Amino acid sequence: MAFLLLIVSLGIILVAAEIFTNGVEWLGVRLHLSEGAVGSVLAAVGTAMPESLIPLIAFLSGKGIEQQHVGIGAIIGAPFMLSTLAFFISGLVVVLESKKRLDFPYLIVDEGVIRRDISFFFIGYALGLGAAFIPNPIIKYLIAAFLIIWYCCYVWLTLRSGKSAGHSSELRSLYFSASKRAPRLLLIIFQVGCAISLLIFGANLFVKEVSVIAGLLGIPAFFLSLIVAPIATELPEKFNSVIWLLQKKDTLALGNITGAMVFQSVMLPSIGIIFTDWHFVSGSLAPVVLTFLSAGLVYLSLCLKRKLNAYVLMTGGLFYLIFLWVMLH
Repeated sequence: MAFLLLIVSLGIILVAAEIFTNGVEWLGVRLHLSEGAVGSVLAAVGTAMPESLIPLIAFLSGKGIEQQHVGIGAIIGAPFMLSTLAFFISGLVVVLESKKRLDFPYLIVDEGVIRRDISFFFIGYALGLGAAFIPNPIIKYLIAAFLIIWYCCYVWLTLRSGKSAGHSSELRSLYFSASKRAPRLLLIIFQVGCAISLLIFGANLFVKEVSVIAGLLGIPAFFLSLIVAPIATELPEKFNSVIWLLQKKDTLALGNITGAMVFQSVMLPSIGIIFTDWHFVSGSLAPVVLTFLSAGLVYLSLCLKRKLNAYVLMTGGLFYLIFLWVMLH
C-alpha cells in the first residue's frame, strides 16, 4: 500500500509542477521580471518553502537530540541534494534531448545569473556552517542576522538584473483561465497558490510513505532527514526544472535549482542558529564537502567557458554516489 501511495503522490506532484510552472511564468510576465528573478526567486522560494518547514517544525516540536538531528540533517541535506542529484537530473535531461538542441552539450543559460546564485550560495553556506564552530552565542546570532540581510541583497540584485522572462505571446494560456488573452494578476496568483498547495500535499504524502518504508528498513533519524527527506520533499518538486528544460528555458530551470540552493543554505542555517545550539552532527562532513565540490565544479565551468556543459552537471551524480559509498563504509 505504501508503494502505491508513493506512486500516487508522484503523480500529484507532477501535475502540480506543470500548473506551477505555467502560473509562475505568467506571474513573471505580468510583473515584468527577468528570467533570473522568476527562476531564482519566485520558483525557487515557492517550491523550497514547504521543505524549509521541516527543520523549523523539528526544532519547535522539542529540544531533544533526536529533533535537533532531524532539523540539522534537513538543513545539510537540502543543498547537498540540489547540488548533486538535481544537477545530475538536469544534465541527464539535456543529454536525452541532445538531438533537439543545436548547442549541445551546452545549455542556453544566462551564465551571469547562475554564477551569481552560486557565489551567494558559497559565502552564505560557509558562514552558516562556520557558525557551528563558534562557541559565543552573540556572534552566532550576528551571523544569523547577516545571513538574512545577505539573502535580501541577493533578492534585490536578482530582481533588478537579467533579461526579460518573455512575452505573453510565447506562453501557453493560463490553465485556470478560459480566455486566451492575458489573464488577471489575481487569477495568476490564485493558480500559483493552488499549485503550491497541491505540491505541499503531494510532497507530504510522499514524505509520509517514504518515512513508513524507511521505518520498516530501520533507517536512523539523522540519515532519514539527511537523505530521504530532501529527496522526498525537494527532488519531486524540481520537476519544474525538468519541464523548463524540455521547453528549452534553461535559465528558468537552472535558476530554480541554484536559487533554492541560496535560499536553503542561507535561511535554514539562520533558523538552526536561532532555535538550537547549532553544532555539527557526526556524519555531516562528507555531504558538506561534496556539496562544495559539486557546486564548485559547475561554478568553475561557468567561469572558464562562460557556458554550462550538461556533462559537468551530470558529475553531480558521481558526487552523490561517493557520498553513498562513504556512508556505507
